[in-house]
Amino acid sequence: MVQTVRGPVTDPGATLMHEHIFGLSPEILWNWPDLPEGWDLEERAREAAGKLNELKAAGIDTIVDLTVVGLGRYVPAVQRVAEQTELNIVVATGLYTYDALPPYFGNRGPGTLFGGPDRLAGFFVRDITDGIGRTGVRAGMLKCATGRQGITPGVERVMRAVAEAHRATGVPITTHSESATRNGLDQQKLLAAEGVDLDRVVIGHAGDSTDLAYLEELVANGSYLGMDRFGIEFTSFEDRVATVAALCERGHAGRMVLSHDSYCFNDRFDPDVVRRRHPNYHLLHISRDVLPALRERGVTEEQIHQMLVDNPRRILGGGS
Repeated sequence: MVQTVRGPVTDPGATLMHEHIFGLSPEILWNWPDLPEGWDLEERAREAAGKLNELKAAGIDTIVDLTVVGLGRYVPAVQRVAEQTELNIVVATGLYTYDALPPYFGNRGPGTLFGGPDRLAGFFVRDITDGIGRTGVRAGMLKCATGRQGITPGVERVMRAVAEAHRATGVPITTHSESATRNGLDQQKLLAAEGVDLDRVVIGHAGDSTDLAYLEELVANGSYLGMDRFGIEFTSFEDRVATVAALCERGHAGRMVLSHDSYCFNDRFDPDVVRRRHPNYHLLHISRDVLPALRERGVTEEQIHQMLVDNPRRILGGGS
């Protein structure tokens, strides 16, 4: 069974494995609620549901919302969206930082100013087994991140806590990695040392890289590749498509998942600037543009089905 906002489903169908509904800055919204970008839950939920309904009409059945603590996760708002769309939404738990932990955790735990036990893993497990906050919505994915700084002490604590929660629950892990520094390999090394089966790990943002040797090393170690930033043009559309096509030709369609890493609403970026710089950064880009381009490059329907349906089903459902 795959946990979604509306409850468990037996088959997620065609799935985008790395998306976001809302990216929010709670302290900004609490203290300056009249900013031009605005936050009205009902209005934003209707907007988001409209986008997801378009995605459902385009043939996608499920998205994995990888908004965790540190990115403004607010599951009650995601519940309002889920009430207005037939598309399934899987939510995640974990903590997003490239460096230090938020003070709540940074001041508690082994080696900190006040010491005591590390609460991170317990929080993650509770999100998975009991539900997030008071919503009853159970997380179906774990997430951690490393930036260009690599595995800092704070990031290491998150990754070890994610590994502990994975061992306790069996829920899969996805990462934010920096392909430019090849640090997906560092992530694999630490997670494997913590007893994680790398077959249950998606190395996120692997599609930022065109280095086939690096990508094949990640695959050889057992993980899935997150080809998940289609529409973000610091790696060109042509390079992203060509890399997926080349890996399919080499027999790796069974180790890739597709996505955009897009938001329905994100208060951290000016939407007009984003539209100008990345005009294809939206939820329909894969359906409208990427899949036709892959087919033109010889990627078969069977391989597309693997990347969109079979691989997400195995990852989320824990099947072989």
